[in-house]
Amino acid sequence: MNTTFTLSQVKQKVQMLKGQNIAMQVNKGRNKIVSLTAEIIQVYPSMFIISPTCKVDLDRKSFSYSDVLCGDIKFLNN
Repeated sequence: MNTTFTLSQVKQKVQMLKGQNIAMQVNKGRNKIVSLTAEIIQVYPSMFIISPTCKVDLDRKSFSYSDVLCGDIKFLNN
């Protein structure tokens, strides 16, 4: 069963995950999906910033909440 979330629910979830190490997948486009462990270090009204805790080809990066809604960012263990 697919569960649909609203933008405010996604914001609340990201706010709850701030400061924790979480497993996630990032779709970088052109069939490039990166799995990594990262920490959400900052949360703003229209975006959030992650910092990878493992060695990957991503550095500190910002994403919008709509990236989570459309599936470009997936939180795996939550």
